[in-house]
Amino acid sequence: MDWLGPVCPVDKADMIRLTLSRIRVRRLVSDPTRGQILAANAVIPCALGRSGIGQVKREGDGLSPRGVFRLRAGAYRPDHFGARPRTALALRRTRQNDGWCDDPRDRRYNRPIVLPAPGVSAERMWREDGLYDLVVDLDYNRQPIRPGRGSAIFLHVARAGYLPTEGCVAVKRGDLVRLLRRLGPHTRLQIL
Repeated sequence: MDWLGPVCPVDKADMIRLTLSRIRVRRLVSDPTRGQILAANAVIPCALGRSGIGQVKREGDGLSPRGVFRLRAGAYRPDHFGARPRTALALRRTRQNDGWCDDPRDRRYNRPIVLPAPGVSAERMWREDGLYDLVVDLDYNRQPIRPGRGSAIFLHVARAGYLPTEGCVAVKRGDLVRLLRRLGPHTRLQIL
């Protein structure tokens, strides 16, 4: 047992039963770009957007959006993990040509795309800095998608020192691996 509780369920039904219904993100009073994830009995340090947390998000503003978000699915770099990380979430292997459209003018805005995509602005999901070695889509601005309201809002691996993100929530790689064991399709992430 680790700090998030049981981590060795026998099958997928047990794994889903052990998932948390809600995890919360709160910012630190002393630094609006840093926060904590409250999950079960764990308090996990995290990085937030360079502009802190905000109610009205726009593309490129650096805000982490305030709200409650479903965890849609995730991806992991197969060359950086020996095996698929344990989780009840849908989790697939990242491919070298995976991207995420962040161009409000494109019909694929805030959706996964295949790279290269000439003339379209997109995040590269296969990154050399390790930030997207393990990544979860937070379902922000997805139903419906509103152009210019922000894209590519993820739970992902933090930079050293918890440097600010562009609007995502980021934690240490080991913390994210442990946290994923308790996340499932019914878990909601609340950014306060």
